[in-house]
Amino acid sequence: MSSLLKLFFIAVAAFSLVACSEKDVNPNRDLTLDDFSTMRVSDYVVSLSRLKQHLDRQVRDDRDTVASDYFLRNYYQQGGRLLWVDRQGVDRRADTLLAYLRHVDKIGFSPNRFRVSQIEADLQRMRHLQFDTLHTASRVVARLEYNLTKSYLRYVTGQRFGYVNPRVLLNRIDLVDTARISLGYRTLFDVGMDTPNRAFYQRALAKVEADSVAVFLHDVQPVDSLYRRFAQMLLSTPPQTPAYSRIMANMERRRWRTHRHPQTCPKYVMVNVPAFMLTAVDGETTMQMRVGLGAVSTKTPLLVSDISRMDLNPQWIIPRSIIRNSVVRHIGDSAYFARNHYIVRERSTGKTVSWPHFTSDMLLSPTYSVVQKGGEGNSLGRIVFRFPNSFSVYLHDTSSRGFFRRAVRAVSHGCVRVERPYDLAVFLLADKDPSVKAKIQYSMTAMLARDGEAQADTLKRRMVIRSKSLDPVVPLFITYYTLYPDPQGHMCEYADIYGYDAVINRYLNNYR
Repeated sequence: MSSLLKLFFIAVAAFSLVACSEKDVNPNRDLTLDDFSTMRVSDYVVSLSRLKQHLDRQVRDDRDTVASDYFLRNYYQQGGRLLWVDRQGVDRRADTLLAYLRHVDKIGFSPNRFRVSQIEADLQRMRHLQFDTLHTASRVVARLEYNLTKSYLRYVTGQRFGYVNPRVLLNRIDLVDTARISLGYRTLFDVGMDTPNRAFYQRALAKVEADSVAVFLHDVQPVDSLYRRFAQMLLSTPPQTPAYSRIMANMERRRWRTHRHPQTCPKYVMVNVPAFMLTAVDGETTMQMRVGLGAVSTKTPLLVSDISRMDLNPQWIIPRSIIRNSVVRHIGDSAYFARNHYIVRERSTGKTVSWPHFTSDMLLSPTYSVVQKGGEGNSLGRIVFRFPNSFSVYLHDTSSRGFFRRAVRAVSHGCVRVERPYDLAVFLLADKDPSVKAKIQYSMTAMLARDGEAQADTLKRRMVIRSKSLDPVVPLFITYYTLYPDPQGHMCEYADIYGYDAVINRYLNNYR
């Protein structure tokens, strides 16, 4: 082949690879990578077998453990088709993706974590035929294909679902029992949310093949207004500072696609754990009050549920962990049980066991329950707000109210103690019936016998109610934000009391 003919052939190939405009018609659209095999210069030859070898090497050398990386490696190991490189070379889809990836620093990430520099360099080599012994055409095509798919899947998955899966991360923090041979962890996050799966990854790759990358990249972006506010704050905050890390963690929370959101509910109750505050919203009306929450060793779980009932003067069935740690050591002290109004019941029959028959084994056995009678002095206070959950936690009044004066109110075994329980009860009522409100107030203040009935006040027995169902139920969100606007819209900062920000940021370092 003459030098002139060789240059002509290379120019034709280069023209086919540079076709980037959506409107331009490529006259060499039938040119394939196989045409590179006719070249006499080995560095410019694209062999499908060598391409496959280089792709296999990319897979073997990739040790990253981000969730999308596992799907990526499996895709190419199973002989998946080339997505970004075709008979027309590398077209505008790669440029569209790069336009997003070049700006990941604006959301706190490093472009290098998305291999932007490598992709740009290889695009330059492809489009200008700058191949050599270290960067042969086969190697460049394989590397470019792999890196484009890797960065694309990382980005669209993170923007669509979040870069952290809280179900995995937050539910691997607290050991339930370190004495066990197989470790168990306490569930701390139980919120319904969308998570990436094989179907999503397949759909994402199908968008590349269908030339719908631009639309898909737009569609996966968070649209939440608070997310956008955090993103603006990040731009004016110096990196490598505590403030920057705090914004990063809270931005990540707004990427999580939970199934239910306070903003979609006309009426709801939200507890923000780091703030130690409860916010109740009904249309334009907002009420706030202090709350006490779980200690660091007995964290309040994050969840979404519906408050369906409130019980007046409830009995407290003491959790087994409290029996084991605090109650059983008093087994020989009858005054302790009388003073705290504790009784022991057989679970199957409800029969009360008399004091002389108490044993340590009985208290620790699942056959029996230790119960604190309802009424004044009960640990749950005079009213408890029930909602379905897997943790046996609830919102409730308390007989020990002095702790509400503290700034840090991590005092409970997981339940939420509310500062103004009567006000919350009235808020939850749909019709605000004055007679119901009066009965709730009377039941919370009357002197009651330990069976929960009126004592020396029989004429007002009709005012005592034991339970009130809510119709409709009121959504409840127990959340965790160390940055959150108050009802007036001012952004407030809170301490990371459970260390969740730190856990999230350690994982986000995969992208920084």
